[in-house]
Amino acid sequence: MMRFATLMKHPADWMTGKNANNEVVITSRIRLARNLNDLSFPGWATKAQRIELLELMRPKVEALKVMKNGFSHELSELEAIQKQVLVERHLISREQAARGQGSAAVVDRGQRLSLMINEEDHLRMQSIRAGLDLRGAHKLLGKVDDELEQELEFAFDSELGYLTACPTNLGTGMRASAMLHLPALVLTEQIGQVLQAVNKIGLAVRGIFGEGTESLGHLFQISNQSTLGESEEDIISRLERVVNQIQTHETNARLKMLEDEPNQLSDKIGRAYGMLSYATMFDSKEAFAHISLLRMGAAMGYFSDGVMQICDSMMMDIQPAHLQLHAGTELDPNQRDQIRAEILRGRLQSLDAPATSISNDHSAGGEDSTGNLNFENE
Repeated sequence: MMRFATLMKHPADWMTGKNANNEVVITSRIRLARNLNDLSFPGWATKAQRIELLELMRPKVEALKVMKNGFSHELSELEAIQKQVLVERHLISREQAARGQGSAAVVDRGQRLSLMINEEDHLRMQSIRAGLDLRGAHKLLGKVDDELEQELEFAFDSELGYLTACPTNLGTGMRASAMLHLPALVLTEQIGQVLQAVNKIGLAVRGIFGEGTESLGHLFQISNQSTLGESEEDIISRLERVVNQIQTHETNARLKMLEDEPNQLSDKIGRAYGMLSYATMFDSKEAFAHISLLRMGAAMGYFSDGVMQICDSMMMDIQPAHLQLHAGTELDPNQRDQIRAEILRGRLQSLDAPATSISNDHSAGGEDSTGNLNFENE
């Protein structure tokens, strides 16, 4: 099995946006919740029961073909910083990081697939892909679900579907989500209108780490709220349609900024580049905001190829636990802010300054992004 250090050295393709169209839709994720029949949910189980279930389930998860040479660790054996790094990489949830004995994470070598044992449910399986690829993530996870269903008896009711610890996951037990980068909608003050329209049709909008977290770097996670009474295909199709529409609105907002206020746009991107290149202290929020503008500039042609991938890598590496892992010691907030700025300055040394202006050839066919936001009827 893979060691933690090896996992850190080889980030997944989806973490760096390699070979993917991810200018607006950064990642797609499918998550399935499953429980074993006639056993207490983890939140109600005793420590002995959780350990017993882990010993039953973990070998079967590790034996999956896709998990060959993967990473498998009991959470109680990992240091607090290591667990937080896994959260920052979206490989485990914040809830699972807080669990004690009897909880484990099993991750495939490419880090596209992560299975959490004894999180809120006995098994939480997730697949992450770069760009808008909900169907690719679903296909991969479907194979794993089918394989495990041959080995384990999942709790299932003919009327309610898969039984889960939280009633909102009843039915398919599936959460489909996409992480979107929406700086232009934020800067043009259209984001409220867009998110309101999304909420109206029963989709949830959350921050970078899901429920209860804020948006950093203009990143928003959009997912289905209900899993009962809809098929997996229906859930994916609806989310796909809405995400495509938001992507169009964001693209049009960028083009409109370029058309109406080209000097102000290049100024914002240039200032972000200057701050990241020379500042000596950055908290997470400010750093993410500047990297977000650089990322948008890269997508619009202000930088040479490859800068968007550098931005994605920086967003991962400047998070608190990653910084402390990099330093090899626990850091107070001031120390983190200094090291964060140092890393950013180092990464930007090799980058040329952004272009002061770019052509607007692509905007000719673009419609005004302030148009119809009624996703339900489009």
